[in-house]
Formats: sequence, structure tokens, C-alpha cells
Amino acid sequence: MNWLSIQANQLTGSIPLSVFNISRIENIAFTMNSLSGNLSNGLCNGLPFLKGLYLSGNKLHGHMPTSLSNCSPLQVLSLSKNEFDGPIHSEIGRLSNLQLLCLGHNHFTGEIPKDISNLIELEQLNLQNNSFSGSLDMEIFNISGLREISLSWNNLSGSSHQTCVLAYPTLKSFI
Repeated sequence: MNWLSIQANQLTGSIPLSVFNISRIENIAFTMNSLSGNLSNGLCNGLPFLKGLYLSGNKLHGHMPTSLSNCSPLQVLSLSKNEFDGPIHSEIGRLSNLQLLCLGHNHFTGEIPKDISNLIELEQLNLQNNSFSGSLDMEIFNISGLREISLSWNNLSGSSHQTCVLAYPTLKSFI
């Protein structure tokens, strides 16, 4: 089995840890349910082939596990529309294959980590509707393939829109 998809149902409770021990699984999708609880910090220890983790639209909470950075093949990380909080850890920059990072509509705080600039394959970055603060350092987004950036509804300061458009002539969307 390489895809586990149970989406748009009425699942409740926490995600069973046994799901994260299916060694050959490449994609896990539990979007649009009512799942709650924290994600285990040992999340990626048994998932050497995981390419997509789709958990948007639930009631998951707590900090984003640092162990996610151990999922080196990960291309899609979608945790939007949950109740995650705290900072995004700098280890996120170790996910060098990541193409889509979707963390919008949560309660993340602190500054956007500069380590995001290590995500050289990143095409879409959605961090909107959180509580990020500080000035936006455009050096963070030194990613040539970046096509969509969503940073709206945060507490960021600085003038970024014009700088971003000039830095990314291929940028399709900056929100």
C-alpha cells in the first residue's frame, strides 16, 4: 500500500500511531475530518518513503513535530486549517524536496524561519492567517522556483510586496 486516503468523512479522535509505521507508504491523507490531538514527535521515524502528508481541515493541535524534518522525501506538507501553535522549527529547512508547504489558518507564532530558504524545490508557500511577527526578510525567499506566496493575516512588518515581485518575475501570486 502506498496511498492511505480517508478524506472528507467524520473521523474523530487522534490519528492511530500505527498509521505512521506502514514503511512503504508514500502518501497519507486525512483531510476534512474532525481528527484532534497532537502529532507524535516520532512521526516520520517509520516512514522512509513518505512524499505527501495531507492533514488539513481537522482539529489537530500542539506544536509541529520536529521529527517531520526526518521525512527527507517529503514533497507536500499540508497542515492548514488546524489548531497548531508555537513557532515553526528551523529543521523545516532540511526538507529539501518539499514543493508545497501549506501551514495557513493555524496559530503559529514567532518569526518565519530563515531556513525556509533551504527549500530549493519549493513552489508554493502558504503561511497565511497565523500569528507570525517580525519584519519580513526577503532573503528568506531566495528560492528560484517559488510561484505562490501567501502571508496575509499575520503580524509581519516591512514592505515586501514590491520587493517580492521584483525578485520573482515568474511569481504568479503574492497574497
